[in-house]
Amino acid sequence: MKNYSFIGPLLAVALPFAIFEFLRVGLFDDPLFIMPRGHFYIVSAVSILSTIIAIAVGVVGNRLRNIKVSFLALSFISLALVFALHGLSTPHFLLPETHLPGVAAQLSMFLATIWLWLSSLPSDHKLVEKLSQRQSMLVPGWIIVLSIFGIVSMSFPNIMHFIPLNVKPLNWFVTAIVLLLNIITITRYYQSYRFSRFPLQLSIVYSAGWFIVSQLIMVLGEIWRLSWWMYHFLLLASMIVMLIGLIKQYVVRRSFVGAIRALFTNDPFERITNSASPSVKALVITTEKKDTYTMGHTFRVTMYALKLGEELKLKPEQLKAIAQGALVHDVGKISIPDSIINKPGKLSSEEREIIETHPVNGYEMCRNLGFMKEELSIVRSHHEKWDGSGYPDKLQGEEITLLARIVAVADVYDALTSERSYRKAWTHNEAVKFLFEQKGIHFDPKCVDAWVNLCERNPTVYQIPSSTINNDTTGTLISSF
Repeated sequence: MKNYSFIGPLLAVALPFAIFEFLRVGLFDDPLFIMPRGHFYIVSAVSILSTIIAIAVGVVGNRLRNIKVSFLALSFISLALVFALHGLSTPHFLLPETHLPGVAAQLSMFLATIWLWLSSLPSDHKLVEKLSQRQSMLVPGWIIVLSIFGIVSMSFPNIMHFIPLNVKPLNWFVTAIVLLLNIITITRYYQSYRFSRFPLQLSIVYSAGWFIVSQLIMVLGEIWRLSWWMYHFLLLASMIVMLIGLIKQYVVRRSFVGAIRALFTNDPFERITNSASPSVKALVITTEKKDTYTMGHTFRVTMYALKLGEELKLKPEQLKAIAQGALVHDVGKISIPDSIINKPGKLSSEEREIIETHPVNGYEMCRNLGFMKEELSIVRSHHEKWDGSGYPDKLQGEEITLLARIVAVADVYDALTSERSYRKAWTHNEAVKFLFEQKGIHFDPKCVDAWVNLCERNPTVYQIPSSTINNDTTGTLISSF
C-alpha cells in the first residue's frame, strides 16, 4: 500500500468543505436559489432511488451472511427514508413552514452515521452479535419503524417543535456525535483497506467523509444559498460511491446463462465456489499464494465438513457457515513466515508456538471483514480439543462450537490422508483408526461416529475429494474463483 493512498479521501473531504467556506465567507458569490418545488423533486428522487438500492443491499447482506453489508443497507435506508421526509416537508410545498425539514435532515444524518459506525465494529462485538441474531428482520423492521415515523411526522408536523435538532445547542451536540463516529468509522475502514484492499472499504471511507462535510454544511449554511445546496449533492455522491463499491466487491462477473447454470449444478466444486462470498474467495486465493498445499487441503476439508454436517442434519444456514468458515479456517497462516510454513520436516518448539498463532491471526482478520459468529468460531477453534488440551483458548467439550468440532474432524482426517514432504499419506483405514482412538480426547465422539458411519455407507464421500483435489488442481480451483 503506497503511503500517499490517503490523499484521495482527504481531498474528497477537504475540497468540498473549502469550497463551502469560500462561498459562506464571501470569497465567491453565494447566490440564493429559492426553489421549493425543485428541492422537493431533487430530494424525493434521490431518496426513492436510494431506498431501492439500500433494500437490494440488505437482501445481499442477508444472503452473504455478512452483517456489515446489512448495516450499510440500514445506514442508507435511514438516510433515504428520513431524507425523503425532509423533501416532503419542504416549506410552502405540501406543508407550511415548520421545524420538520431541518429536524428530518439532521435526523437522517444522525441515524445513517449510527448504522455506518456499527458496520465498522468487529463482528464478534456483543452489540453486533445481538443484532446478527435478527439479521433477516433488521431491514424490513427498520423500514416499518421509519415509515411509521414519517407518516406521524407528516400528519402532525408541529410535534417537531419539541425535538429542536436544527437549533443550538442540540444541533451542535448532534454534530459532535456525527463527526466523532464518522472519524472512528473512517479510521477503522481505512486500516482494514490498507490490509485487504477491498473496494467497499474505500467507498465507506469516502462516504463517511462526505457525511462529515454534509453535517457541517447543515449547521453552518444558510438555507437556499448555493453553499447550502452543496450537501444535497454530497449525500447523493456518497450513495453513488457506495453503490460502486458494492458492485465492484460483490457482483460476480459471469454471464446470465452461467449464473442460472450455477444454481442447478451438481458438481461439488462448483457448489463450494458458488456459495463462497467474494470476501471468502479473496482470502482463500491469498492463502493459496502463501502455501500451495493449503488450497487443496482447504477444499477437501470443506467438502468433508459439509458432508459431515449434512449427516448430522444441520440447517442450511449452518451448512453455509461451514462452507465459508472451512474455506478460510487456515487464513491466519498468511502471517506465518514462509520458512516455517514450507519447512520440510518437523517443527521446533519455537516454530510450533508461531504456527499455533494462526487461528487467532485468522480470527482477527475475519472479524474485521464482517464474518458472522459461526464462521469466526470455525476459524478460531478448529484446533481446540474435546479434553481441553487444544489451542488457542483451551476450550473443552461443548464449549467448542459444533461447527468447529465438525471442521476439526475433517481437518485432521485430511491432514493424515494427504501426502506431505516429511511423511507419506495414511490410508483411510489408518486415519479412521486414529479418529477412533482420539474419541473423547481430541474429537467430539458424536462427530467421529457420524463421519465413520457416513464413510462406510458411502465411500465416495472421502474417495472423490482425495483423488480429485490435489496440489496439481490448485490452478483449476483458483480459476473457478
